[in-house]
Amino acid sequence: MDRLDDMMAFIKVVDTKSFTTAAERLNLSKSVVSRRIAELENRLGARLLNRTTRKLSLTEVGQAYYERCTRIIADLEEAEQAVADLHAAPRGRLRVNAPVSFGLLHLAKAVAEFLERYPSIEIEMDLNDRYVDLIDEGYDLAVRVGRLRDSSLIAKRLAPNRQVVCASPAYLEKHGTPQTPDELSNHNCLIYTNIPTAEQWQFRINDAMRSVRVSGSLRTNNGDLLREAAIAGAGIIVLPTFLCGEALSKGQLQCLLLDYYTAESNVFAVYPQNRHLSPKVRVFVDFLAERFGPRPYWDCALLSLRPFKTEASPL
Repeated sequence: MDRLDDMMAFIKVVDTKSFTTAAERLNLSKSVVSRRIAELENRLGARLLNRTTRKLSLTEVGQAYYERCTRIIADLEEAEQAVADLHAAPRGRLRVNAPVSFGLLHLAKAVAEFLERYPSIEIEMDLNDRYVDLIDEGYDLAVRVGRLRDSSLIAKRLAPNRQVVCASPAYLEKHGTPQTPDELSNHNCLIYTNIPTAEQWQFRINDAMRSVRVSGSLRTNNGDLLREAAIAGAGIIVLPTFLCGEALSKGQLQCLLLDYYTAESNVFAVYPQNRHLSPKVRVFVDFLAERFGPRPYWDCALLSLRPFKTEASPL
């Protein structure tokens, strides 16, 4: 503790450029602060401060020691804050951004359960499908689906985002069932336009990813609309299982091309890189990761048909 006290005295003297002011802020006498600096210099065997009647300045050795001391004290304060945060009750308003479909289908019920568990937290959730700047727009975190852009944000994987090709029993009875990805060219494929490669569906064929060009009579930027159109028999879709998992379980849609793995990604929680992660963000992210996990409930129907050899890629 003596060494830490000496460091704190030294830092205060440098920051205030005055023994008198440093002593006042440390609630010590000026003589005690002067003695600590002198003992510190004696122990180090080096002069840290240039003293004149008018000002104080750092020596070259003093500058290097000051920089190291400030880092040590900052790390100590961070460690103490981290422990305090672990024991602090999560509270306050949590601003969350999420995609519309995922929010409506899976976050609404999750949030209700979370708020019951943590009554001191309030959630303000904005649902939209645009890419938001968390820091500029004041969000604590966002739920994002797909591959992440490079950024300084911290990302925690909540669940795999598996894709599936499917159609209604009525459509398949009328138009037949494709046996290979190439046969999709003979079918009406419903196109999701909110991605750059809307008409290029990805499949793993002979251990390599390959694009298959598709076309159809319906194009839209909304996955829920595509799912409902497919259930009504309009054509074949490729969608994330979080969008169509329930329809698969109910038999409203049937999986196709199960021998060909489609492109996969993940569902993430992302949040700014801060020195101290607030308890409200930490518990919400951990709650979602526990609720969804590597085998999310919306994948039940698919996993019963096709065991996955590997999990989705980390990014």
